[in-house]
Amino acid sequence: MADQLNYPEGEALSDQIARRHTRGKIWRSSFLVALIIAILVLVSLVYNVVNQAFGLVAVENAIDPAVLVSQTGADPATVSLDELTKDDYVEMLQANISTGLGRRLERDQRFYEDRLVFDNQAAWDAACAAAEPAAGCLLPARDTDNVYQLVIERVVEQRVIETWFLRDSLLRGDEIRAEFLAENPNAEIEFRSWLTADFLTRPQSSRPELAGVRTAIFGSLWVVLVTLLFSFPVGVGAAIYLEEYASKQNIVNRIIQTNINNLAGVPSIIYGMLGLAIFVRVLGAVSSGYLFDYASIENRQNSLINSMESNFGITIIIEDGDVTSAIEGPNAAFDLSVTEAQLLVDEFTTLSWRNFDIDEVDASVIVARGLRIPVSVETDDNGTERLVPKDDSVMTAANFSLLSREMANAAKAIDNGRTVISAGLTLGLLILPIIIINAQEAVRAVPLSMRQASMGLGATQWQTIWNHVLPQALPGILTGTILAMSRAIGETAPLVVVGASTFIAFDPNGPFSKFTVMPIQIYQWTSRPQAEFRNIAAAAIIVLLILLLSLNATAVLLRNRYANK
Repeated sequence: MADQLNYPEGEALSDQIARRHTRGKIWRSSFLVALIIAILVLVSLVYNVVNQAFGLVAVENAIDPAVLVSQTGADPATVSLDELTKDDYVEMLQANISTGLGRRLERDQRFYEDRLVFDNQAAWDAACAAAEPAAGCLLPARDTDNVYQLVIERVVEQRVIETWFLRDSLLRGDEIRAEFLAENPNAEIEFRSWLTADFLTRPQSSRPELAGVRTAIFGSLWVVLVTLLFSFPVGVGAAIYLEEYASKQNIVNRIIQTNINNLAGVPSIIYGMLGLAIFVRVLGAVSSGYLFDYASIENRQNSLINSMESNFGITIIIEDGDVTSAIEGPNAAFDLSVTEAQLLVDEFTTLSWRNFDIDEVDASVIVARGLRIPVSVETDDNGTERLVPKDDSVMTAANFSLLSREMANAAKAIDNGRTVISAGLTLGLLILPIIIINAQEAVRAVPLSMRQASMGLGATQWQTIWNHVLPQALPGILTGTILAMSRAIGETAPLVVVGASTFIAFDPNGPFSKFTVMPIQIYQWTSRPQAEFRNIAAAAIIVLLILLLSLNATAVLLRNRYANK
């Protein structure tokens, strides 16, 4: 029988078994080598990041902190700069910075309730009244730490002049200090961790020693949230339909399945171009938040009313968005009907009035979008004639130009859909095929017998899917979602195309905010010529890895919880 089957016997059998074992050992060794290489690459990556995120730093101050302390009457030997009071810091600012810079710091474009006393009271009140929002100076007073940071930044002006990696700092620390201080006696050398609590809470800055990743962290979290809210339900729903409802023999369903499989391999930059075309340009009114920002519409209407009253001598009365009357003031220079006023308001609040489009021109009046502006003809030095508002009209040439610019700027806001929601939806499209494919595999892995048993007991198809198929498939679905979200967090190219900012100093506070994300922030810092930016880029990489691992760990815990159930 063995001869008929050509089955080896004796020594031939032993040789064959030995060869099989040898091949097994070779493959096992190959897999072990691959694992070791992967670990070495990972260790090398971590080493390089940590090596740049910590180390010795040489700093130099424009003004010695001890001198500032002595100016307050305190003893620099016993009192350090950070131990002084807020009033001391304010006096230092007043004595050491220019009035113009002081006014800018004082207002800070946000108008704190306290003042650093660079503006007179009249200028301060006028600036507060013109601030946005128009309610004035609403922010609480600066705390001591805030003013202290201004002193460090604007008076002490501590600047990093040289940095060293962690390896050299540990192995050659004493040598570095001796050599560098011999050439730069006014400098100080300290060991610095670029990854600090302040680094996490500070916004971006053009100076690396003052820069932080707070805005990028919030931007990443907002983008990930929008991505997840869009892609997870849509992807799982599509997978359930394709596996449970769609006919496998239908040619349309087969084409859809083929396209989904192909889309999973499309370069991410293509999705960025798609997001730019659809979410930023075509749907700019939605992604900019204009359609949902009714308060903003009301503010613009009020702004228009004020402009009409102060510049044109006409008061427009609006009730529930409709013009009810247009009342001419004592100095009104225009004949504005209710219909024309309504047209003006409609054009302005829909932000399509980019400028004064000229409908009709004669020697005395320009009719622009229903607004009659008395004009006169002037000849400039080159002999060119041009129409300008009459000098005796309420609407002066300066006001005409200013209002036109303001309306043009307002119009641009609606067309700028480069916001968090555009980025989130673009990344949602990017990972949607991955989620669909993984969810399909998880649903397909649920035994057919479970479906048959459920339906045999009288359950409908949807009841079977909801109560039996989805609970069994959910761990696999969450696994695929984790992998997809990990890819989304690290993407850069689509967000660059969609319009993520490389420098932004305010936190995103909603889906319609401007934003930046951690990968773009890291890229922007690594491309800067100063060596210090590479140090904070390394610190930002550590923050990104921690953020990624934290989000993944949360998802894994959820997956394990449902798997146990």
